[in-house]
Amino acid sequence: MAIKKVWIEDGCTACGLCEEICPEIFKLEDEATVIQGVNYSEYEDKIKEAAESCPAEVIKYE
Repeated sequence: MAIKKVWIEDGCTACGLCEEICPEIFKLEDEATVIQGVNYSEYEDKIKEAAESCPAEVIKYE
């Protein structure tokens, strides 16, 4: 099933790991944000890796 939605819950520690793994989807400013308007299904493996690697466990997708 393709990923349709990606979001970051409260608690981001701004470690930058998500942006390092998948800069096409994640951008780090004061804390990490999700870049809108991207076809998430093209980056499913990277999104899943970023979510699994997140030390704060705040990256979610569906």
